[in-house]
Parts: sequence; C-alpha cells; structure tokens
Amino acid sequence: MWGNPDMLNGCANALYALAVAALLYAGVHTVMHSPLLPLRHLELQGDVAHLTREQAERAARAGAVGTFLSVDLDAVRRAFESLSWVRKVEVRRLWPDRILVSIEEHVALARWGVDAQARRLINTYGEVFEGELPGIERLPQFAGPAGSATEVVRRYAAFRQTLAPLQLEPRQVLLSPRYAWQLRLSNGLTLELGRDQFREPMLQRLARFVAFYPQTLGSLNRRLEYVDLRYPSGFALRVPEIALPATESGDTKHKRGRGGAA
Repeated sequence: MWGNPDMLNGCANALYALAVAALLYAGVHTVMHSPLLPLRHLELQGDVAHLTREQAERAARAGAVGTFLSVDLDAVRRAFESLSWVRKVEVRRLWPDRILVSIEEHVALARWGVDAQARRLINTYGEVFEGELPGIERLPQFAGPAGSATEVVRRYAAFRQTLAPLQLEPRQVLLSPRYAWQLRLSNGLTLELGRDQFREPMLQRLARFVAFYPQTLGSLNRRLEYVDLRYPSGFALRVPEIALPATESGDTKHKRGRGGAA
C-alpha cells in the first residue's frame, strides 16, 4: 500500500472529503442551534373561533422546540392538528425569528351518531371530529355505518334541495346498516325512503312526494307522523287519531290510518 502512490492519493482524498463533511456538519449544526437565531414569535393565522389561548399556548410549547432553524415544523403542525376543532394546519418560517401557523378549523354541519347526548360532530367535508359546541342540539343529526359520513353529507345537500319547494328542512338523516335512508323533517314528519334503486332512484321518489304534498298531505288539517315512500307508484302515511280507507289519486296511492301501511 505504502508503495502505491495511486492508493495513497485515494486514501488521502477520502480522508479529506470526510474532514470537509465533518466540518460542514459541525458548521450547520452550530448555525441551526445558535442562540443568535432564537425563535421569538409564533403567529397564528386563520379562522380560530373555537381555539382558545390556552390550547394554542399548550400546542406551541409541545411543538415549537428549538431555535428558528432547528425547530421541527412537522412537530408544530402535529401539535396543532391534535386540537379538537383544528382540521388542517400549514407551518412555515418567517425570517428572522417567527413561525407562521395557518389554521383551518372544522365547520360543524351536524351531530354525528344516534346517541342524542353524543358530542361527535361532522363537518362540511364529511369528516367526523370531537368538539364542544354551545347549542349543539340545534344542529341536524346524522348517523350511518362506519365510513359513510361523506355519503351522508352529500345526500343531505340533495335532500335539502329537493325539499326546498316545501320550505322543509331535513333535521335528521339516518342511514341504516342495510343502506336504507330515513329523514325526519323540520315539521316533525318522518320519511322512510328505503334503499336507492336503479329502476327508481330514491331522490325520484322524494321528488314525487314533494310534487304531490301540497294537494294531498299539505291540505290535511292534521299533524302527520310518518310517510313510507318505498312504494313504486305511491306512498303510505300514518296520521295520529285518524283512520280512513285507502284511496287512489291519479297514479299515486295514499294509504291513511293509525298504523300506516307496509
């Protein structure tokens, strides 16, 4: 080896490269952890109506550790995303001593789950989250099998649009484990929609109900409880304290009675 100039030169070059790399690493480490570049400010940006000062300070202490250059931005993002009302966080450095945290909060659309006391909420993207909210009982209530939240939100928008001519709102949207739909409207009426079918889509049955409602159910001077829309050419209804024989109206059948019709 000692008599081979090429091998000696190669070893010398390798040692030189290692020395340079070590010096560069030491220099970068020193700069990143230098007290001359402290992290002085953490600035929050965005709609943070539900984020308290205490929560923000706790997340900042947990995530923003180190100097301006050494702080782990992913750690800061994870710390803020762990807060209940925070949906999405973006973090970036602002020279020379600030971290900017941009926060997007959840927008609560409805309660999620069949338990009326549950505090799980669903946002406008169909994402379920935990959150405390004053007056939570005023929100609509959604429920469905695991993984169905996005579909329930999408259908809710379609139900609202279809019911708009009647000035009624769906206050409860339930999707059963068999993927059958049920609505409870703002006037207390329950609509049994059943499963979506290729031959007769669910929204088509609901639209037919909306079209016939003013001339039929809307003209009754009684409180309605339940309407079953699973029939191919009609619907059955239940009205408290009334029992009438089944009648025909055009191509739509309406069965009225205390127990309804199946």
